[in-house]
Amino acid sequence: MRASLDTNVIIHFYKAGLQDILFNFFYDGVFIYEQIRKIELHHHGQDVLAEVDADIASGKIKVYTDQKLKEQAVYKIFENHVKENRILYGAGDLGEVYAISLAQTLGAYSLVTDDTKQGGPYMSLLQFEDNIMPFTFADVLILRYLLKMADEDQTVRDFNRINCASDLNWSFRSQLTKFIKRFWADPYRSEDTRWIQKLTREKDIKVKSRLEALKKRI
Repeated sequence: MRASLDTNVIIHFYKAGLQDILFNFFYDGVFIYEQIRKIELHHHGQDVLAEVDADIASGKIKVYTDQKLKEQAVYKIFENHVKENRILYGAGDLGEVYAISLAQTLGAYSLVTDDTKQGGPYMSLLQFEDNIMPFTFADVLILRYLLKMADEDQTVRDFNRINCASDLNWSFRSQLTKFIKRFWADPYRSEDTRWIQKLTREKDIKVKSRLEALKKRI
């Protein structure tokens, strides 16, 4: 999988020193729009900017500029997505607008954002007939656990580390409940359920037993 990253999730992973989770999980690559680096992170993520720039320089994060989009003959498509998404999300959510628009333009399947407020990108995308799958940092950790890339202890430690580093005050039990509801109990979109069923079937994952083990560890 590959993913378009929102400003907030970059800050949250980097503040905790756990940014490599993104690169290992989204093994096909992660990318951002240049505005997120130049403006959003400059204003809101000064304390992680040097590390982000180092990962950009090493190729771990791919930055898309207007010129690069023009060279790939998709700039107009991106521009149209930005206009449409600005109507949906408003002027105050430009980071989210760019992240979503870039994902739509490049055909990325995943958007990683920790903006879960009503009307924000995460909740809105769950209610749209869209090809983009939104994930929070907690979703990524739970999926990584289900795919046997981490055990229960590591998953809980990493959640607490990100949660504390950014003063998010999230409850892991609540996030796990939301995850189960989204994909199995009461999904917003049937394609989410089909996606997780296909993934767990291909990887031969005993979902129920793994989730129960994680619940006991929380």
